[in-house]
Amino acid sequence: MAKAEKVVLAYSGGLDTSVILPWLKETYGYDVICYAAELGQGDELDGIKKKAMASGAVKCIVGDLRKEFVTDYIWPMLKSGAIYENDYLLGTSIARPLIAKKQVEVAHAEGAVAVAHGATGKGNDQVRFELTFMALDPTLKIVAPWKDPNFKLRSREAAVDYARARKIPIDQSKKKIYSRDRNLWHISHEGADLENPWNEPKDDLFVISRPVSKAPNKAEYVEIGFKQGIPVRLNGKAVGPVKMIETLNAIGGKHAVGQADLVENRLVGIKSRGVYETPGGTILMTAHRGLEMLTLDKETQHYKQQIALKYADLVYNGQWFTKIRKALDAFVDVTQENVSGTVRMKLFKGRCTLAGMKSPKSQYSADLASFTMGDEYDSTDATGFIKLFGLQMQVEGVIDRKGKKKTTKRKK
Repeated sequence: MAKAEKVVLAYSGGLDTSVILPWLKETYGYDVICYAAELGQGDELDGIKKKAMASGAVKCIVGDLRKEFVTDYIWPMLKSGAIYENDYLLGTSIARPLIAKKQVEVAHAEGAVAVAHGATGKGNDQVRFELTFMALDPTLKIVAPWKDPNFKLRSREAAVDYARARKIPIDQSKKKIYSRDRNLWHISHEGADLENPWNEPKDDLFVISRPVSKAPNKAEYVEIGFKQGIPVRLNGKAVGPVKMIETLNAIGGKHAVGQADLVENRLVGIKSRGVYETPGGTILMTAHRGLEMLTLDKETQHYKQQIALKYADLVYNGQWFTKIRKALDAFVDVTQENVSGTVRMKLFKGRCTLAGMKSPKSQYSADLASFTMGDEYDSTDATGFIKLFGLQMQVEGVIDRKGKKKTTKRKK
């Protein structure tokens, strides 16, 4: 009897991957190795090995990726300033390449011929997983059940029935089914009543933050210290990368910071509505942007804003393992050489605002910015500057004026 081929499945223990595991066995006879990534999703991985084995896996590997996730993925993204369509801080997007990378590594170590994921054929995650597989090992077969014509579970309700028929424990019900993704950086909510953009998110939707109506009536201040664009101190104390985000999530969540309701443009051409909670990430992004205002020169700051848009697209589209992303990281790292200092943030009723900034590399000069004229700035220099700066506009103005005169004469 031929030995079964192995496939490495990205396994979360949620509804989708819970039904995909037995389906891979039943449909294609694979020996399924589950890979579960610990990215800071709370207690979601409790008992996941036991569940995977009981569902038919031959092996379940749990990898604690939290530190690598922050230092090698979140921090570069934070430094870039990447935000997708003004509001989405890319929490799900930035995690997928790391999970897929680890799947490839496990496939090599276990002698697997294929890798699998539970992303649907309508979403972005299918692209993020598969682009990473293709970049890191194009010889691996990619199994995507939601796009397989043999996969008949075309709704989440059908998936619930399938799981129950095989006595696979799930936490979902047909009455309230949100698709959620959680990690250190955020938690996302999609589906159910959110599919109608007219529906306001309910207060009981939020998981890691309070509704604004239940946030404290008193503001709270936090101070974040940065070294070359990376947050390293919180309220004056050195804090590690994982602890930094965990602590800010707790503080920001208490004040309802970082809640975003967004109808976004998916890569596959569909608009989708999602509600995101990113309390710690919102605090860090806002603080980092504030410190850059203080420490970057005008040309670098303005050009970096363009880079941030491109970086956000790359992350959102799953193009992490590309030359252009590495090249942009090199540019961003140069811009961050002087982005060191301390930012004070005010958190109140869902708002996260700058309350103070200081840096030994600050380019802000109180003397120059003052309305009082001093010896350090000769205002008469501005006369010649304005003449030269506006010379082209002046020439165009003269030409336009002559043209208007000729037109007036012809009308007469």
